[in-house]
Amino acid sequence: MLRRKARRGPGEDTAHGDPLDAAQERRVRAVLALGGVPQADLPDGVQQVRLRLLERAAKGDEAPRDVSAWAAVVASNLAMDWHRAKRRQERLGERLASLRQHEHPSGEDTSVLSLAVAQGLDDLPDAQRQVVVLRFYADLPVRSIAAELGVPEGTVKSRLHTAVRALRARLHEDEVV
Repeated sequence: MLRRKARRGPGEDTAHGDPLDAAQERRVRAVLALGGVPQADLPDGVQQVRLRLLERAAKGDEAPRDVSAWAAVVASNLAMDWHRAKRRQERLGERLASLRQHEHPSGEDTSVLSLAVAQGLDDLPDAQRQVVVLRFYADLPVRSIAAELGVPEGTVKSRLHTAVRALRARLHEDEVV
């Protein structure tokens, strides 16, 4: 449980353990909306703020001195994350569109290449396959992969290098590329 209780207005129901009171929730919604998060995504944003506050309590961290201000900062960060993800999706869409404009191999050639890549991924050790998928399919930066896996960035880079080299060798060996 939180070591400090958030200030609640008279008549607020805290029996359900909601870490945000109604005023704090309205503030979070306003920050998210002003940050450009679409109306449909606001409930998810509010839930994320609640979750982060509950995670703090579960770890035994002291409650923020001013829960309302802390929640507003978290909401602002969530809005920035939402925009980053949106830009990343737009860039991915642009890259895919530019690929469509170039000459494509025949459907059969594409199928053979896809199959060879899939088999190459299957042949990789688990740790190498994991970083390749996270880096090239999930489009995560090396720093994020390292943080999520709990390994140094150099380890991620090394695994990527080894895996890509093995995949290239496999594709040339199969005479796919």
